[in-house]
Amino acid sequence: MAPQDVLTIDPVAMNVVNRVCAGSQLNGEQLYKGGLLVQGEVKGALDVRGCLIVWGGGLVSGRIKVWGDLYLFGQLGLDDQPDSTTTLECMGTAYISNTGVSRAALFAHRIRMYDGAQLHGPFKTLKGYMGLPELHEVAPS
Repeated sequence: MAPQDVLTIDPVAMNVVNRVCAGSQLNGEQLYKGGLLVQGEVKGALDVRGCLIVWGGGLVSGRIKVWGDLYLFGQLGLDDQPDSTTTLECMGTAYISNTGVSRAALFAHRIRMYDGAQLHGPFKTLKGYMGLPELHEVAPS
């Protein structure tokens, strides 16, 4: 029997400081400083300044930019919408697990799929790496 690939998640080492727990639903424009773990539903315009982990049972849809890596165990995009309705741009590597389902236009610098991964939308690998943008806090007026 051939050895299987193992995908290990270490939230502390990956700076996953944000979490949307199962049963939660967020919608709208969102900025996350640090990694994000999604176990519930997140929809809208997302800017994740770290890695994005979509856990099994989790759902992310809308216009998403991830400055780190993507780990997809759940679903990207909605079942009842065209594959191009949700777009995700990943500045790192997109890891699509055996339970991961992408119904989105997926753009990443590297894509790694595991046995059973499902990509239903268009996908493309990108050249270069722009790096994580600087965050500038705006003082309240």
